Amino acid sequence: MITKEFILTIFNAAGMRRWNDKIRPVELMELDKQAHKMTIAYFLGKFEEDGGGLSWQEIIEGALFEFLERLVITDLKPQIFNRIKEDPGQYKRLNEWVFKKLGPIIAPLGEAFVKRFREYFANADDTISKRILSAAHFYATRWEFDIIERANPHGYEIPEIRSFLQEKQEKYYDLKGIQQLALYTKYRNFLDLCGQLRFQLRWSHINMVPRTSVLGHMLIVAILSYLVSLEMKGCSKRCFNNYFTGLFHDLPEVLTRDIISPVKRSIAGLDKLIKSYEKEQMEKEVFSLIPGEWESEMRMFTEDEFSSIIVREGKTVKTTSGEISMSFNGDEYDPRDGEMVKIVDDLAAYVEAYCALENGVKSNDLKDARSSIGEKYKEKVIDSINFGEIFREFSL
Repeated sequence: MITKEFILTIFNAAGMRRWNDKIRPVELMELDKQAHKMTIAYFLGKFEEDGGGLSWQEIIEGALFEFLERLVITDLKPQIFNRIKEDPGQYKRLNEWVFKKLGPIIAPLGEAFVKRFREYFANADDTISKRILSAAHFYATRWEFDIIERANPHGYEIPEIRSFLQEKQEKYYDLKGIQQLALYTKYRNFLDLCGQLRFQLRWSHINMVPRTSVLGHMLIVAILSYLVSLEMKGCSKRCFNNYFTGLFHDLPEVLTRDIISPVKRSIAGLDKLIKSYEKEQMEKEVFSLIPGEWESEMRMFTEDEFSSIIVREGKTVKTTSGEISMSFNGDEYDPRDGEMVKIVDDLAAYVEAYCALENGVKSNDLKDARSSIGEKYKEKVIDSINFGEIFREFSL
């Protein structure tokens, strides 16, 4: 079961600054880096799906395991961490220390999950899934470095970092997605578009502490949706759909900004008008940047994203999470628990408000949001998952 301690551990990354020994024209946060990494991993993974050996579970969970590891070893400079990884004995000891720190936090997620966490770092196999994660990590780092370099063109270590990243890039040219990024500007533009959501802040009218970006929020929703899917004993396609719906559900906001719910509800029909505009702009600005065969999947992630659906006889049918668990929990139905993703989306907002209030932010808007969301879900149970209990853990 997801616990308060686990959720707050993930949220801590919203306050972790990256490149904090360099001049930064904008703040670059660890949560945003991890989120951008996963949009890139999706892009790279889609190009490798037909090649065999790809495991979306390994990509999703491997990214989460690496993220949790990063939260513990945050004080290690990348150069030092890379040196440690080159020494199997030292790296094993580091992993044991990391597991000792994280063990109590991830234990409630179940023995099987904890076992996969340990095995991921113990297994040295260079699978296609691990290569995709490594390449996505590199690409997100290079994307950040391009920003840093402009502010530090002759700065300390800049030439060495540039040389190191160039050398790393050459190691991933065997991946189809990296080849496509080198060839097509539109694909690079898609990942840049996703990256823009790092700079789009939620609750922008309030002095939040910590400050969460739209992209960082999307990763939190993705992670929690995936973990709930595991608890539901979801099939692999259900887990995949729920994770990437969480990861991309707010992508249209790169075209409209994060419009808060009170504003959407203030004028009759405004919410529908915004949705219509988002759909129009997605057609014009986003779908043209990805391969045509991915479009239907991206539509599922970004349009009517909070509806639970299955595919039966070639047609998309709306249903409920309960019905999915009872009758359609199989890859052949391509299920997605939109109603659950919506609850997790609101849970993330609830925790953001909780953290800000705990950190001394005085805001009636935050108190009202927290009160209304908590009331909405205080008795909510979906497929034996007691969300009301999770929300109550964050009562002040």
